[in-house]
Amino acid sequence: MAIRNIFKEGEPVLRQQSKTVTVFDRRLATLLDDMYETMKHENGVGLAAPQVGILKQAAVLEYNGEKWEIINPQIVASSGSVTAMEGCLSVDHKKDGYVERPQKLTLVFQDRAGNRKEHVFEDWMARIVCHETDHLHGILFIDKLTEAPKSLDSDIAKSKKENA
Repeated sequence: MAIRNIFKEGEPVLRQQSKTVTVFDRRLATLLDDMYETMKHENGVGLAAPQVGILKQAAVLEYNGEKWEIINPQIVASSGSVTAMEGCLSVDHKKDGYVERPQKLTLVFQDRAGNRKEHVFEDWMARIVCHETDHLHGILFIDKLTEAPKSLDSDIAKSKKENA
């Protein structure tokens, strides 16, 4: 396993549509293993292939000891709504902000062997799934902010103070 470079906001690969995975082989397994190692090294809870420069519909997630590999994911149902703070390994943490996501969702996906799976994710895991699935479609969480990032709020407050 290897730690891969994480592409940062501004890199074109992060804004492109990922391709469907059709070959489930050793190369895919190596990619998933490397992504997991990279995610852990960076203290993340999710990482999508475009974040390491690969335009494939693949992501790895881990939260509360649950590890998931989702290939060709499709959200087929969702319910509820929760707004919470998000950040991203590809985006400067000064831009962390609030994003509205479903509280519960049903995901259809494939595992590393190509087996079709369906699973219901709730709460924080649903948020992580949505965040990583967005990456596969060239969408960053900053595109969906419902409230300004905390640092922007403090910059505005500082500016108001200086101009008063």
